[in-house]
Amino acid sequence: MGVLRSTQSMEAEVEELRAALLLGPGGACAWRRPGAAVKRAAAAEEGAAEPRAVCVTGGISFLGLAVVDRLLRHGYVVRLALETQEDLDKLREMEMFGENGRDGVWTVMANVMDPESLHRAFNGCVGVFHTSSLVDPGGISGYTKHMASLEAKAAEQVVEACVRAETVRKCVFTSSLLACVWRQNSPHHHRFPTTVDESCWSDETFCRDNKLWCALGKTMAEKAAWRAARGRDLKLVTVCPALVTGPGFRRRNSTPSIAYLKGAHAMLAEGVLATADVERVAEAHVRVYEAMSGTAGGRYICYDHVVRRAEEFAELERQLGLRPRGTSPAHGEPAAPSSELSNRKLARLVSSRRRCTHDAYLPVAYD
Repeated sequence: MGVLRSTQSMEAEVEELRAALLLGPGGACAWRRPGAAVKRAAAAEEGAAEPRAVCVTGGISFLGLAVVDRLLRHGYVVRLALETQEDLDKLREMEMFGENGRDGVWTVMANVMDPESLHRAFNGCVGVFHTSSLVDPGGISGYTKHMASLEAKAAEQVVEACVRAETVRKCVFTSSLLACVWRQNSPHHHRFPTTVDESCWSDETFCRDNKLWCALGKTMAEKAAWRAARGRDLKLVTVCPALVTGPGFRRRNSTPSIAYLKGAHAMLAEGVLATADVERVAEAHVRVYEAMSGTAGGRYICYDHVVRRAEEFAELERQLGLRPRGTSPAHGEPAAPSSELSNRKLARLVSSRRRCTHDAYLPVAYD
């Protein structure tokens, strides 16, 4: 499911994608990998999987592109699972991906609603990063109850395809903080804020009653993934990022951002409206994947900033080109929120990985 764009808009997006691929830290091209990696990847398609070969769905989305870039910096060989001809056209226009994946990335067409195409895409890889999600073509009103059901179905299909693929051992599933924060009754009478962490799930009935379809879709999808993986020979973890921002997010991530922000005034009042820089979210995906060989598992909340004031929220809307919707929260000193976000689980994992590897990758900041 996609969005119709003008030729001028698509050309601008292609140029932005090309720039993102070419310019890594310090201007280096992070997408170039040695030819030996490609030979191993080709061998993986013929039989046993290359230990560094992974597949990414939604690989040219705002987040997917960052995850692919981060995987390549960590030395992985990446297979991009593309859903539409438009995605493939963008890659061809970039003129950066040769035949047989000479740049460490090679492509395959796979639809998240087509189990056979997913199986073909995943087989030969040892890990899968499912960053793909349904596009909200009409902003807030465009993400419907039906789309929430489709999202859950797609999640189930992806996990089933991972299980069927003989080589796949691990899957990192991109969920959302929206799957954690919506509850029936906020405990305003409590003396201290209630902690919202990985143990919290959004209430599906509450989401339906308030037409929070994007939150409902993310909650249903993540639960479907966990059900499909239960008792199977597959290690699954989920990353639940806050609103994903970063350079170019207005152009590249506007419709998902708008869908995310339905109910934002309530999230602001509750203390659970947060943002996460796309580079840090991508790094978190890779860190979690690499820690899965040990004891890492379950869910991980990912954010780097909590929006606490109405002025901050207004600036966020301005960056997205939105007009304020409804009555804005009062300016000035905000009321004490009833909830407090926690990403301590991810922070501990990242901290322990740093101590073990002494690496110099992108630092990840946490509240």
